[in-house]
Amino acid sequence: MRNEMTEKQVILLKTGIAAALVLLAAALRILPHPLNLTPIGAMALFSGSVFREKWLKFVFPLIALFAGDLAVGFHILIPIVYLSFLLSVGIGMWIGEKRGLARISAGTLLGAIQFFLVTNFAVWVAFATYPKSFAGLIACYTGGIPLFWNTLAGDGLYAALLFGGYALAEHLVKRSARVSEVRF
Repeated sequence: MRNEMTEKQVILLKTGIAAALVLLAAALRILPHPLNLTPIGAMALFSGSVFREKWLKFVFPLIALFAGDLAVGFHILIPIVYLSFLLSVGIGMWIGEKRGLARISAGTLLGAIQFFLVTNFAVWVAFATYPKSFAGLIACYTGGIPLFWNTLAGDGLYAALLFGGYALAEHLVKRSARVSEVRF
């Protein structure tokens, strides 16, 4: 007798696994960490790639991000950070079901770059730290370079864990669905 799962059961199981991984990433964000070395960028990419329903791709990770912000605090650039986060969900949608190493790596790099460009531009606009000139904008981007490397490292690490963990879970689900029950 085969241990077969219906398509609906597989979808629910995969969604549950993805949700658990996103919640784990959100929980990791509130632990002490170096600046910008967090799982949120990878969580956005992962959510955009694996959730089946479009609304879930955006809403579930936003709720997870908001819950983390309740713990770590809010700041003036939160709307910009959330916008950048949504752009990363879109990059995750581009990754889609073609979750190979090259596509995930490219998505991770694109996500880190867009986060760097968007948030540093917002810092330049919102604060008086840098002159409101082209030279001031370049100085702002230059000042953010150390944080870019942390963002890229965090996104890379957590993308590997999220996408890798999900691929392993998918493999195990497929394997267990094919295993015949043996009665002694």
